[in-house]
Amino acid sequence: MIAQFNGFEINPIHLGDAWKVCNFCVANEDRLKRYFPKTLEQNLNPTLSNYFVESKVKAFENKDEFLFTLKHSETRELAGLIYLKELNWDTKQGEFAYCIGYAFEEQGLTSKAIQLLSTHAFEDLGLKTLQIITHKDNLGSVKVALKNDFKWVKTLVNGFTPTGESPLDMELYELVSDPCKVPKT
Repeated sequence: MIAQFNGFEINPIHLGDAWKVCNFCVANEDRLKRYFPKTLEQNLNPTLSNYFVESKVKAFENKDEFLFTLKHSETRELAGLIYLKELNWDTKQGEFAYCIGYAFEEQGLTSKAIQLLSTHAFEDLGLKTLQIITHKDNLGSVKVALKNDFKWVKTLVNGFTPTGESPLDMELYELVSDPCKVPKT
């Protein structure tokens, strides 16, 4: 377990998560189809979810990408998924992407998870810069970035193209680690 708070826990993805990920994606299809189309298409049925989870476990082990689950500690219900992706180990940079289920929105869970995972990324993984890229109209995501002291850096013109839509300008937010803190080794 990476962290625990308010009856929820953050864990690395593991092979036993396939059914939960499939159920989460199908239940939140409308929410995922615009900004997480690849995650959605790879989890439309249990067989696909098995392949997805296997590939994400392998990516986690290889430190190519980290996918974390946010689950209710008691019921084990999957509340959200949090990626730490676009990792550049030379510049020590990574990007967060996250989605929360309908039943768990507006409870501050994503903000708290990003706070805890930012600490993990800086102290345990040795990253120096974390990014969040979001559309200006995705107010929940903008709020997560600002609440965690990510600073707006610039607009990425045509930064993301949702399936079947025109390219969207995206906002880049960054959080830089405190240089006074020494990462754990």
